Amino acid sequence: MEKKLLKGNEAFAEAAIRAGCRFYFGYPITPQNEIAEYMSWRLPEAGGGFVQAESELAAVNMAYGASAAGGRTLISSSSPGIALMQEGLSFLCSVELPLVIINASRGGPGIGSIQPGQADYFQATRGGGNGDYHLIVFAPSSIQEAIDMLQFGFDAADRYRNPVMFLIDGMLGQMMEPVTLPPMRDIFGKDAAVGKPWALTGHGDKREHNVVKSLHLNAETLEGMIEGYWGKYREIEETLTDWESVDLKDAELIFVAYGSTARVVKEAMEILRGEDIRTGLIRPKTLWPFPRKAFDAIGPGTRKLMSVELSMGQLIQDVELSARGRWPVGLVHRVGGILITPQQVVREAKEFLEDKIHGNGI
Repeated sequence: MEKKLLKGNEAFAEAAIRAGCRFYFGYPITPQNEIAEYMSWRLPEAGGGFVQAESELAAVNMAYGASAAGGRTLISSSSPGIALMQEGLSFLCSVELPLVIINASRGGPGIGSIQPGQADYFQATRGGGNGDYHLIVFAPSSIQEAIDMLQFGFDAADRYRNPVMFLIDGMLGQMMEPVTLPPMRDIFGKDAAVGKPWALTGHGDKREHNVVKSLHLNAETLEGMIEGYWGKYREIEETLTDWESVDLKDAELIFVAYGSTARVVKEAMEILRGEDIRTGLIRPKTLWPFPRKAFDAIGPGTRKLMSVELSMGQLIQDVELSARGRWPVGLVHRVGGILITPQQVVREAKEFLEDKIHGNGI
């Protein structure tokens, strides 16, 4: 198939449309504005509806309505904008509605910067809103992988009736790469709710009324509802967890990194291999569910693990939980929108192996 050179954000938008997305609601915020701009003209061409909302709060609640009516729906934003959407995401999980969210994350708390960051990891994987729930969270490391994952992500959102987030840092959204686009999928034809018997489409006296609500004043009813959809989460952990493993069997040091940071780590590994330092990599493709089973394939010669991330240390907590005290765990990081370089990874990996810097593990 022919390859096209596309900017990340534009490729994500086109991939969503080709996955059957027909509804988009968003509000401008750097570094994901190209998604909304692209959707504003391309989605109507595909027979869909585009709305620039008056705020992130409005966008997520408009998406709630479109999803409740059975539509394949996308919203996108960046860090502080996603923070404003948390109440809506909690609602969507509680009533089990599908939605795909792209977070082109930026650096720092508050408004932060417009440069890339990975400090939204806790927000995405722990659930930034109230109550017991999970988002399914994908973390592609290339534009092509994001395109392929988006096809699967929309299907997963529908299958499990749960929001799916793509945690894509600003660097991936702004870079350009040659990609192959999938064919257009017409998932539902003219009826957006085909295959969704729970959707609010009007019953026409042919079925019982459908009701979508989050309020349950009876405690036992609420407990049963929560325990019910947590069975779904256990199934998701068994069926959707995904990762890439590189050279785990003979590595003395294994890196753990996701997204664009993993690409930096792979370059650092080549440098270290040239110096006869054996390293490996675990790259989570799903951040929730986190691929803890990947760590069981680590060979007996591994001495240490090292988390590489654009935060003060958030991914490292899942690395330590997965390590279960079997290896010390170190951290290489930058924050504030400053990118990690292969040279920094090489330098700190050597220091960690030589015990010049100490990890958080045993």
